[in-house]
Amino acid sequence: DIGDVGHKYHLELVLEDVLDKDSTVNCTAEVLYHLGNKNIAPDVHFTIEGELKNTDEADNIFYNRIKSLEKELVAENIPDSHGNVSPEMEPIRLLAWVASGYVIWQNSTENTKFQLAQIKHVKQVKRSDEYLEFDYMILLHEMVSQEIIPWQMTVLWHPQHGVQVTQDSRQPKHA
Repeated sequence: DIGDVGHKYHLELVLEDVLDKDSTVNCTAEVLYHLGNKNIAPDVHFTIEGELKNTDEADNIFYNRIKSLEKELVAENIPDSHGNVSPEMEPIRLLAWVASGYVIWQNSTENTKFQLAQIKHVKQVKRSDEYLEFDYMILLHEMVSQEIIPWQMTVLWHPQHGVQVTQDSRQPKHA
């Protein structure tokens, strides 16, 4: 406890590469949840020992596939009701997973535990520059309350520049 500031946690964890389950790295982190103001994201400082697998090749294959589409990509229900994700939609799911991590961080408190449950809808947005843009409607599962929360997020991505969430908003439950 840090008086009049918040609660700070010291964590030691092992990160598993989502693409290569045998690849892990050690991580230490400090997370500070601020008292009072729930609109402030937790402060996070971390150190990673080692490196995870390089994804440049897979990123470039995905990027070039999406750039070469004649029509903008549109998809729904990833994963489907049986938990399946088609191989061509796996990069779309991984992009949503990374972007939702930002949304989760920005909206977390000590009393929440969010997890990406499903992409309800994703639509590629046509752009004139080199970035890919996707408009996602995702469902976040809040594990503590068991609430399923619809959340809209607009995501920019380029293999050399990473992921950026340019807009996000919690949606009404009926969305």
